[in-house]
Amino acid sequence: MEIINTLKGEHIKELLKNNRRIDTRAFMEMRHVKVKRGVLPQAEGSAQVDLGTTKVLVGIKLMPDDPMPDTPNQGNLITSAELLPLAHPEYETGPPSSESIELARVVDRGIRAGNCIDLESLVLEDKKVWSVYIDLYILNFGGNLFDASTMAAMAALLDTKIPKYENGIVVREERVKSLKIDNIVSSTTFGKIDNYMLLDMNDNEEGMADARVTICTDGTSIRAMQKGLSGSFKPEEIGSLIDVSLNEHEKIKRILEK
Repeated sequence: MEIINTLKGEHIKELLKNNRRIDTRAFMEMRHVKVKRGVLPQAEGSAQVDLGTTKVLVGIKLMPDDPMPDTPNQGNLITSAELLPLAHPEYETGPPSSESIELARVVDRGIRAGNCIDLESLVLEDKKVWSVYIDLYILNFGGNLFDASTMAAMAALLDTKIPKYENGIVVREERVKSLKIDNIVSSTTFGKIDNYMLLDMNDNEEGMADARVTICTDGTSIRAMQKGLSGSFKPEEIGSLIDVSLNEHEKIKRILEK
């Protein structure tokens, strides 16, 4: 297997020298995106996003809860990620891995920093608030979980209906209104292999990357960034990637709003 991976890596680098990628895309071209909402009827909101061969399922659950001490007039947002063993040979059952923790944090940070959810609208009576649980499930790994998961989370939030809450009881059969969404964010993840910059790396390219950066934007502002791997980016490289991210946001937003 190690010999096969070495040969594959050499092939990827040779293609890049000739301005080509292993799956024939342009360097700054994202794979085909498919979004399907309402895939989990029992959830308050749900969506599945296919980004190339990467498949992510997201379910949204609302639970009445106590507010956080420092935000008594706001609802809560909790994001988790599960890398299902069926998605990749190296994924295992058990406690959350470092990869799943990082994935959940990156998605959570983008949505939170983007002020996507009107958390003040989630306050209930008797000092109770709604807690919004965003649960990410990786069904198949084909590279770039960050962007696929952010898209799936946003699509699921846009699909979310708030259940009826009366006299301290949740009536889930009655969904009275949509979750108030104030902003839509998207993330774009770039990899660096030698000195070549690539948008939306597939699984083969991720295995060769020296550096990675995820940029989360709402189309006007950069809301969050996450650097990964041991390599680095020059300031001018980050500047050019931000421009690509802002342009890609408009395309992704149109897909999510369909």
